This record gives sequence, C-alpha cells and structure tokens, in this order.
Amino acid sequence: MTSETVGAPGTSGSWLQDERNEAAAGKILDAAAELFVERGVSATGMAEVAKAAGCSRATLYRYFENRRALHRAYVHREARRLGEQIAARVAPIDDARARVTEAVLLAIDEVRSTPTLAAWFGLGDAGLASELASTSEVIEVIGTAFLADVWHSDHAETVRRARWLVRAIVSLLTVPGADAADERTMVEQFLVPVLIAPGTADRPTP
Repeated sequence: MTSETVGAPGTSGSWLQDERNEAAAGKILDAAAELFVERGVSATGMAEVAKAAGCSRATLYRYFENRRALHRAYVHREARRLGEQIAARVAPIDDARARVTEAVLLAIDEVRSTPTLAAWFGLGDAGLASELASTSEVIEVIGTAFLADVWHSDHAETVRRARWLVRAIVSLLTVPGADAADERTMVEQFLVPVLIAPGTADRPTP
C-alpha cells in the first residue's frame, strides 16, 4: 500500500495517518488555492488539484464530490477567515456606521491584495465568485461578522441586509470605483444607510 502525501513542496504527511478530515480537506484547499492563482479558478480541474495536493483523484473525491463542491468549500473557508479577521480589526470602533464602512472597505482591500482571493475576480471567474458569494453560508458568515451589533429584530430583514452587504462587496470587487475615495463615498452614501437602521448608529452602552 502506498502512502499519499499532501502539502507544499518539501513537506509531507500521510493521508492514511491523517485522522482529522478537516485538516486533510484544508490541505487540499491550500493546494487548490495556489492553482487558482496560477491557472485561474475556472481553468483549474480536479486532476490538477489532486496532483498538486499529492493525493489520488479517488482521495480528492472522498472529500469533494465535484469541482463545485471544492469551490464552495474554499469560498466558505475564506469568507469565515476574512469575516473573523475584519471583525477583530473594526471591533474598537464604537460608531456602527463607521464600523460597517471600515469593515466593507477593509474586506475589499484584503481581497484585492491577497492573490488567492483576487484570483476569483479575474477575467472569466467573477461570475463564479458572485454565484458562490450569494450562498447562505457566506451571507451568514459575513453578515454576522460585519453587522453583529446592528442586527434587525426581524430575521428575514437581517438576511436581506446581509445579502445586500455581500452583493455590494462583490460588485465593488467586480467593477471597482474610480479610486479609494470614490469607493468610500459610495459605501458611506449608498450602502451603510440601508444597512444601519435609524437609532442604531452607536453601540449600546453596557
């Protein structure tokens, strides 16, 4: 029986010895991320991912039944990471409007400056990114992270606002503003007023 390894060049780890499914799946997603940058998301096939991850195609399909499942898992993982990172950075900002504004702009900047994330908004891949960003998991993760203190009492309204937030971020990543100042103005004037209801501009006093 052969041992299949996965990871970056120069590292090794046996699939047969790895009992943590999440960790093993993460290694596959890491390998896929590098290919997304090199080849483009849509042009990266499952065979290439298996080869880069150092596992057989059979092993790959045990974790991800098809390419869409792989894409979905990657986007959800990165949305969670990005949401947690941005939420921590804007947490000290007391004013809700300012906090959400900075969260949106930081998220856009982080995606653009991170090759493995920016690859999803390259020519030919933006449509796929938009589709996956509209899934309930991404909306929940980003919405919870960015709108934690300004949730509406009506759950349906909360979901609608979170969906609008995610769509606005994807829109700016797909069709950027003229410059940073232009994007800030659009977020402040046309996005935040919709997300933040009157009377919720400040974080409640403990």
